[in-house]
Amino acid sequence: MKFLKKNLSNILFAVFILLLLIPQTRMPIQVFLQRLIAFSPSTISEDKREAVATYDWQLNSIDDGQINFSTSEGEVILVNLWATWCAPCVAEMPSLQKLYNDYGDKMAFYFISNEIENKLNAFLKDNQYNLPVFQPLEPAPEALNSNALPTTYIIDKSGNIVIKKTGVADWNSKKTRDILDDLIGE
Repeated sequence: MKFLKKNLSNILFAVFILLLLIPQTRMPIQVFLQRLIAFSPSTISEDKREAVATYDWQLNSIDDGQINFSTSEGEVILVNLWATWCAPCVAEMPSLQKLYNDYGDKMAFYFISNEIENKLNAFLKDNQYNLPVFQPLEPAPEALNSNALPTTYIIDKSGNIVIKKTGVADWNSKKTRDILDDLIGE
């Protein structure tokens, strides 16, 4: 008993590491930890904002076939680059779904993934998400090009990138909603 008390923290740490090594438990643990560290994203100062030079970007909607990103030019847009295997991506999805539920008719949402359609549809169905998911048919416009997942952009009506967040974030925060309300009301 004395041994157990003395080494309990070491035993718990070893069990935690073991759980991270097992594929079936790794992702849920990573998602949980990512959600703990998710904060609201911050805006880019006006003098440092990059503009989207071209909206010409062919995408495949997993629901509606091909679409061009240019159909949303002049709107407030959220673009999220993500993957089902990415723990930070999965961690922020519930907050993005809540944001989409409330703002989906006020602005454009693009959830972009390079994964195959069957995998994306299964993920959406398993998690009861109804997000508009697209697959890129060509490279993204330079301003929306990122090698990190997740990366999320919020673009104003003039095409300026107001938020560029790489990594997990809490998108369903009052701060984010206030930013969107200001952008939509412009």
